[in-house]
Amino acid sequence: MSNEELIKALRGVQHVVINVCYGGFGLSERAVREYKAMAGITDDKWYDRLAPRDDPYLIKIVRDLGMAANGDHANLKIVEIPPDVEWEVEEYDGNEWVAEKHRTWK
Repeated sequence: MSNEELIKALRGVQHVVINVCYGGFGLSERAVREYKAMAGITDDKWYDRLAPRDDPYLIKIVRDLGMAANGDHANLKIVEIPPDVEWEVEEYDGNEWVAEKHRTWK
């Protein structure tokens, strides 16, 4: 862990993985294998979209593999947000962003 990463960890910065291109979130086959191994997942029907976007294993894989973590139609990015923010991932045509949660009615 670099000094910068350590400082951010001590400050409590949250990390969230999002897809920053049109197409949608997805992991490469290699990233799926590594995630399942790290998380102890043995279910062959497990789907990469089930991974929590702030999961430390997911963050590590995206950081370590870089572009090799991207699925066929994805460009994954780690976003840093303040520690006290309740967040959710929103998207338009697969292009995602992190938004602060708020109340809505319909």
